Amino acid sequence: MPNHRSRWSAYAWYWQRISGVLLVVFTIGHYLTVHWTEAAGHSFQSSVERLANPLFQFWYMGFVVLGFYHGVQGLYNILRDYKLPRALVWGVMGAVIAAALYFTYLGFDTVLSVHEWKHRL
Repeated sequence: MPNHRSRWSAYAWYWQRISGVLLVVFTIGHYLTVHWTEAAGHSFQSSVERLANPLFQFWYMGFVVLGFYHGVQGLYNILRDYKLPRALVWGVMGAVIAAALYFTYLGFDTVLSVHEWKHRL
């Protein structure tokens, strides 16, 4: 019977692959809606109008969460592969997770505060 740690590693491996596939989908969607045509708009006003749409808010918040999950999990896998001292891995990962949570907050704050920007245009 596998122990708890190997089961967690299996789930982490699985979700790393799923988040990678979803990031490709989100990236293609972002490219098609923002960069594919000039009609999509490249001005600040068109970005604010797009981000005022709840569908785009969900899309970009999902993009932020998936991106940070994928990056943090990938970095943890790299550190674990090098067999570094446990304290070093936990210290680096603590700092990386704190930074990821902060930048996730900034991403959510940006997307969810767009209604305030709309009134300034």
